[in-house]
Amino acid sequence: MWFELPVTVALVICVPGMLFAIGGIEAREAGNNSVGQERLPGPIRPVDQVGQFKGQSDIGIVLHPGSTQYDAASGSYTVAGSGENMWFSEDAFHFVWQEVSGDHVSLAATINFVGSGGDSHRKALLMIRQSLDADSAYVDVAVHGDGLKSIQYRDERGAITREINAPASTSKRLRLEKRGDYFYMLMGDDSGFQLVAGSPRIHLTGPFYVGFGVCAHEKSVIQRAVFSNVDLNFSSAPENSPVLHSTLEVVPIATPTDRRVVYATAGRVEAPNWTSDGGDLIFNRAGRLEKVSVSKGKPVAIETGLTGHCNHDHGISPDGRSLAITELQENGKSGVFIVPYAGGTPRRVTRLSTSYWHGWSPDGKSLAISVEQNGHFDIYNVDADGANESRLTQDSGSNDGPEYSPDGAYIYFTSDRNGTSQIWRMRPDGSGQEQVTTDEFGNWFPHISPDGRKMIFLSYAKGVTGHPADKDVTLRIMTLTDRKITVLDKMLGGEGTINAPSWSPDSLEVAFVSYQYF
Repeated sequence: MWFELPVTVALVICVPGMLFAIGGIEAREAGNNSVGQERLPGPIRPVDQVGQFKGQSDIGIVLHPGSTQYDAASGSYTVAGSGENMWFSEDAFHFVWQEVSGDHVSLAATINFVGSGGDSHRKALLMIRQSLDADSAYVDVAVHGDGLKSIQYRDERGAITREINAPASTSKRLRLEKRGDYFYMLMGDDSGFQLVAGSPRIHLTGPFYVGFGVCAHEKSVIQRAVFSNVDLNFSSAPENSPVLHSTLEVVPIATPTDRRVVYATAGRVEAPNWTSDGGDLIFNRAGRLEKVSVSKGKPVAIETGLTGHCNHDHGISPDGRSLAITELQENGKSGVFIVPYAGGTPRRVTRLSTSYWHGWSPDGKSLAISVEQNGHFDIYNVDADGANESRLTQDSGSNDGPEYSPDGAYIYFTSDRNGTSQIWRMRPDGSGQEQVTTDEFGNWFPHISPDGRKMIFLSYAKGVTGHPADKDVTLRIMTLTDRKITVLDKMLGGEGTINAPSWSPDSLEVAFVSYQYF
């Protein structure tokens, strides 16, 4: 029990040849305010063994010392922590840790807050952290006071913290796992764990720290959480060979640090495309199209009347009535079809093979497509009824991924005519071709926001040719008025991440797929 005393005491145990302390026991009820002095960032208690963990520390500036009670009979840890926040470029919380090294580290626990109330953003978390400095690089799996569960990360020292919110779940058993330079969030129940999110590549050098912690999210308050059924593993290889997983995600442009998983699954899904009302996302899996509610995350099949060889080049028409689909035919060549969204008979639009759909004109009367001939891609425009198929690019490079701007003034596309894949644009008749991006990255899949103000695109590292799958890539966004580029986020992705138009109808969010090998 916690004693109602206006002091802080420490429990020190002497054993022959051993001396250790179990925290500084905070002498107040959980959640009550108390008065204290600010502490310097990252003090380390050198003699503070707690169960199987070697130490504990208050990270960052906190008003009240944190503490831990370890129940040897149940193997549970009750952690008390203060701290104003764990966000932006610095953290303030109480951390119980073990110093480790290696490519494979996992920590699992069932997490419950003690008592009710407190800030909805208070956090109880599993963490892998480079150092005990407040601005250290880290990854954590956090349970928030309001029930939200997320994976948070700072990919380098002093960087801004980013977050991926997991789908809603009542599970209180979580696991954080490091495999090489990638980190994974899993949620569990009696049947086992399920992968729900993964981080971009974050390189930590050994030794680093693994453990759990509590942040009150109020600097004058202490909050407590119980970590039970704790499983720490840092000595053996993963129990299974890596399997591809996909997470279909949404990120708000105004707050790009707050990604949200809509749907997570084993296997590959690709190319989310919003419905006109913004309620569903259409994506492809194993040659067929499905849709999933942005809020509920339970996919259902879309009947296209085709043979089940759709690829990731698909999109809904401006009026929401039709789907343009690229379908692989028996001769190994792909063609473009239009299918009524409500169901019906598919109609082939293109005559040239191999053809790939990429964009609808704003009035829905024309399609922008790419056509492959002898390994070389060029951009064509074709009427939605299949008439007037006309070539728009004639240069020696490959030109691919065309998409109309919302006002119909331009077609944006990717071209490697100058040696590196960059974003270009031209008038709908092919005139006025000009380069839009001019950097060392390989830039692909330009998508213009419905309000015409921004462009999202995918960037590969220097030296990557084409748009392969399963690469470390960056989602970047350009404001078209001044052509200023900012990073939206980093992930394992590439082919399949944003092949289809991916903006929400209100221009506030972007949908994409990230990949994990777990």
